[in-house]
Amino acid sequence: MTPTHILITGGAGAIGGQLAGQFRRHHPDARITLVDLNAEALEHAANTHDAQAEVCDLTAIDALPAWWQSLVDRRGPVDVLINCAGIMDIISITGTGWEQGKRLLDINFTAPMRLMNLALPAMMEARNGCVINVASMAGRVPIRGCSYYGGAKAGIGLASEIARLDLKKQGVNVITVYPGPIHSGLESHARSQVKKGPVSRYIPTGKPEVLAERIYRTFGKGGARVIYPDIYALAKQVANLNLTNRAMDFFSPQPNQ
Repeated sequence: MTPTHILITGGAGAIGGQLAGQFRRHHPDARITLVDLNAEALEHAANTHDAQAEVCDLTAIDALPAWWQSLVDRRGPVDVLINCAGIMDIISITGTGWEQGKRLLDINFTAPMRLMNLALPAMMEARNGCVINVASMAGRVPIRGCSYYGGAKAGIGLASEIARLDLKKQGVNVITVYPGPIHSGLESHARSQVKKGPVSRYIPTGKPEVLAERIYRTFGKGGARVIYPDIYALAKQVANLNLTNRAMDFFSPQPNQ
């Protein structure tokens, strides 16, 4: 497809910014809208990629429909929705607390589901569109301290895979992305929450520019999913085996609290 309006949540982040760059290079005439809560970083990303900045708190779920309609009225229908916004905490389930836990669920699961709900009718009517959902390998294998984050990412990952089945005859493609650790603000924050040791020090970590290039390549081919770094494809293959649970119990870094 040739997109006309690409919306990227988490647009001020490392992965979101690299995705904006990929789409801008390949589609110089498309409108790109970057959504984030960090106004200063968002403005910089928007200027870098000739995009429109939209400051929005995605945890305000009930306010999203009015915001979406305002955006569409101003910028036109969205035919590529990229749900890239995310926050990660590695804290025990009791240490997280409900308020922070709910925020993790809202950002990583509820908001992308609501945005799909808002974007899909126009895509289906046009029989043209694409949704790219950034899930996580943390939603495929159990990682100590990630009950809320892993649960949310597992939810959006499976919902995304099902949506692809639902929509493949409607002219709408859905791509599910399963990153392992990627050099980014999210990764740095998560790393700061675990005890230092060989697991946290040497865990394979990817580059946001490589991930973004692979996502765009999959978009261009109408593909189904992206797993990066490559070593995590093995984890996906054995995600349903008891061996994985035992291995992650041993290898998971210990949260500080």
